[in-house]
Amino acid sequence: MIENIHWLGHDSFRLDGSSTVYIDPWKLAADAPPANLILITHDHYDHFSPDDIARLSTPRTTLIGPASVTAKIDGVAAVTLSAGETATVGGVTVTAVPAYNIDKFRQPGEVFHPRAAGGLGYIVELDGRRIYHAGDTDAIPEMRDVRCDVALLPVSGTYVMTAAEAAEACRMISAAAAVPMHYGDIVGTAADAARFEGLCGVPVTVLPFEQG
Repeated sequence: MIENIHWLGHDSFRLDGSSTVYIDPWKLAADAPPANLILITHDHYDHFSPDDIARLSTPRTTLIGPASVTAKIDGVAAVTLSAGETATVGGVTVTAVPAYNIDKFRQPGEVFHPRAAGGLGYIVELDGRRIYHAGDTDAIPEMRDVRCDVALLPVSGTYVMTAAEAAEACRMISAAAAVPMHYGDIVGTAADAARFEGLCGVPVTVLPFEQG
C-alpha cells in the first residue's frame, strides 16, 4: 500500500510511479530526481521553497498550489487550485481539500493556519492509488469526506494536529493505511510518530527519512 512513497522529512514526500510527484519539497538533496508534478500546500517557507522547486523543475514540470503560491512562481507551468477543485496533469488527478487550524494559536484569536488563507491538502490519484496529504491542519470536519488508500498526516502538535488528534482524524477519514509526518524538523520527534502508531485505528507505517 505504501510502496513508492518516500518521506523526505517534515511534510515533504516524493511519490514514484508513472509520474514523479513531489509534495512540499524542502531541503532536498542536490541530486534529487526531477519532478513531473510538484504540489505545494501553502506558502510558509518550510512548505514553499522556490530553491527546491527550481532544482526539481524541467520544461515538463507542472506545479499545483493555492493562489498564494502560484502568484509567486516564475519559470514553471502552474495550476491554481482552491479547496474542492480538481486538476489532471500527465495522468495524475489531484483534488484540493481544505487544511486549516481550529485551536493552534499564534496569539489569542489568531490561529497559525486560518481557513481564509486558503491552505490545502491534496488527494493524489496515481497509478490506481489515492494518497491523501493533509497539509498543515487540525482534525477538521471536511476529513469525513476523504476517501483514500494512504493518509499522510501531521502528528507533532503546536502548528498542526497532535498524535492523538491525528488518530482521531483517522476515525473520520476512510483510509486503508496511514503515515505520520510533520516531525523531526522545527517541531516534533520520532516519539510523536510512535505515539500516533500506537493510537491510530488503521495500520500505520513510520517511513524512514530519505534525503531526496
